[in-house]
Amino acid sequence: MTLTYRPGDSVAHRLDPRTKLGFQVAFAAAAFAHTTPAGLAALTAVAAGVLRGSDLSARRALAEYRFAFPFLVGGPVLSALTLGPPWVRWEPGFDTALASYRVVLVLLVSAAYLRTTPVRDSRAAIQHLVPGRAGRLLGTGVGFVFRFLPVLQADLRRIRDASAARLGDRRGPVDRMRLVGVAGLARSLSRADRFALALRARCFSWNPTLPPLSFSRADVPALAAGLALLAWAVV
Repeated sequence: MTLTYRPGDSVAHRLDPRTKLGFQVAFAAAAFAHTTPAGLAALTAVAAGVLRGSDLSARRALAEYRFAFPFLVGGPVLSALTLGPPWVRWEPGFDTALASYRVVLVLLVSAAYLRTTPVRDSRAAIQHLVPGRAGRLLGTGVGFVFRFLPVLQADLRRIRDASAARLGDRRGPVDRMRLVGVAGLARSLSRADRFALALRARCFSWNPTLPPLSFSRADVPALAAGLALLAWAVV
């Protein structure tokens, strides 16, 4: 799956996680500040460069985020439709479509981060940036999410495949959503209980020994790009 760390030797793999986190924040700020055709065209080129530097294809990344597509596509359609004449207003629909595309670009950059950053490094970066107990709590939560989300995705995929093997794909969409949703929720709660038990059995520590982090010359271009994006967002 794309939404998990994969070892590699790409440019993004060699960057410090704090650099990548800062770049993501700057990219998101620029995307929200310049939601125009010209701005999004420039950010598309940046996102393409990020994916290339991460050895990650856009097709694979988008496949992992396909659950968000109904909302990203449905938003512009609902914004364009009206309950009376003229029935369709193109300008609101176009503005919402730009906002949806902005979200897609941010998701692509996030996928590159997840693909190239170990969970322990992400936790270490957050605890370096946010000091004290708040940083430990935030870092622990992020680490749990990064480890737990791929497991839940795999569970939902197995539930959907099992339902299709039992001719569940011949049911209506509402019935399919209900079956997969209820089974997925039950599986998530069960996994959460086992996860909590495993943490207690392993004497979970709030302050573990984290990997050392250090900036290198490879981080300089990425930091400069992040600062440029942040300045563009502010301007």
